[in-house]
Amino acid sequence: MYDVLVVGSANADLTVRVERRPGAGETVLGTDLVESAGGKGANQAAAAARIGGRTALLARVGGDAFGELLLSAQREAGTDVSPVIVDESARTGTAMIIVDPDGDNSIVVSPGANAALTPQDVAGAKEVIAAASVVSLQLEIPMESVRAAAAAAEQAGTRVVLNPSPAPEAALAPELLAVADPLVVNEHEARQLSGLADGTPVEWARALRDQGARSVVVTLGGDGALTLDASGTVEVPGIRVKAVDTTGAGDAFTGALATRLAGGDALPEAARFAVRVGAAAVTKPGAQPSYPTRTELETLARETPQD
Repeated sequence: MYDVLVVGSANADLTVRVERRPGAGETVLGTDLVESAGGKGANQAAAAARIGGRTALLARVGGDAFGELLLSAQREAGTDVSPVIVDESARTGTAMIIVDPDGDNSIVVSPGANAALTPQDVAGAKEVIAAASVVSLQLEIPMESVRAAAAAAEQAGTRVVLNPSPAPEAALAPELLAVADPLVVNEHEARQLSGLADGTPVEWARALRDQGARSVVVTLGGDGALTLDASGTVEVPGIRVKAVDTTGAGDAFTGALATRLAGGDALPEAARFAVRVGAAAVTKPGAQPSYPTRTELETLARETPQD
């Protein structure tokens, strides 16, 4: 039995810090290259496992050094990696990340083995899906595989947390929205998917709910989050921290949210906890290496009051 099964991507993150981002045709010098474990799926799994969630990951990695890096990082976090498929004929997915002095980042992803995670792979994991309280999904794997995982979860009675990132150019498929409980979007994704470029977080959430999502969470960076479900709208305040690197912070939030929902928390309470996890994640460099344990969260709570 799992609290959270994450079905999604696993990437090696190649990170360089710069004084400023280059313009078109410009070259700038950066720091030494840092290799670390990442990918939205693997990030969410690591975040869930580090805070004590019984977590498993269904993903594809290549039979290369990056693949072993990712598997080792998951094992260290406490994730069950037995569902992970090692594809000897593929290269592990890679993300190239540029981080500026404010901690903001720009990311380019080469999917690699992630692009080969198929609906057949999902079908082969139906017992794992049925054994989970929550299935967490993102969009860094083929869309047909996301749909297959959502359908398998619905059939098994497993709750679906859907983070539609990277945001698709077209609207989300109705069958995906219909199982999203919640749909977790940042401000950019909320604007794009709601169709309300000049709206407010409340308006975005209501539009997405009207489109079919069972519930919605809009993450607002340092300002916290907003939740919308059958009980109404709740604004969750942010936590003041010194941001070092925002890479993977949204994944930390989503992994924590899924874990607390699996434990029976109501959506606003789960989001309050997830805000703390996301805030802790931005205080350290990297994605998975920055994710907190419960002990680190307690320290953060003592040192940084909420707004």
